[in-house]
Amino acid sequence: MLNMDFSQRVVIETARAEWQPSPAAGIERKLLEREEAERGRATSIVRYAPRSRFATHQHPLGEEIFVLEGVFSDDTGDYPAGTYLRNPPGSSHAPFSEHVALVKWPAGELFKPHRHYAGEEIVVLSGEFIDEHGRYPQGTWLRNPHGSKHTPRVEEETIIYVKTGHLPIPELAY
Repeated sequence: MLNMDFSQRVVIETARAEWQPSPAAGIERKLLEREEAERGRATSIVRYAPRSRFATHQHPLGEEIFVLEGVFSDDTGDYPAGTYLRNPPGSSHAPFSEHVALVKWPAGELFKPHRHYAGEEIVVLSGEFIDEHGRYPQGTWLRNPHGSKHTPRVEEETIIYVKTGHLPIPELAY
């Protein structure tokens, strides 16, 4: 048990607390209170690496979630930073992660070459997005698959909406 004496005041400076691995790969937590390992009452700050996920699990006493950054996703939807969710007692879900951003590129910006783990989708909201594969004016949607590589740039101020880490990863052939 951790911090389960409700007659005592507890203060935790979470910025100094160490991340601890969870049972699911790519998911770490800062435990604040815990009744018993992996069941019962618990309060944690949880961080999901791209493409990480928890198996479907029950919340007999319910669950509260506040999304600090990125997007929290589960089988009921996608919830951006600032979202508060309360799942009722007896609910279940299978949470996973992806990353979304609204990016404003100043005129003449050149981004470093990079690869996309679990893919990328872009919507060009204004201006023109450019890479070695083409030029994409306002209103263009493009999807780059897992493992794709490019070196983006812009000539004029450009705003894009980008989502990464959410596409299927092909199975390796043996």
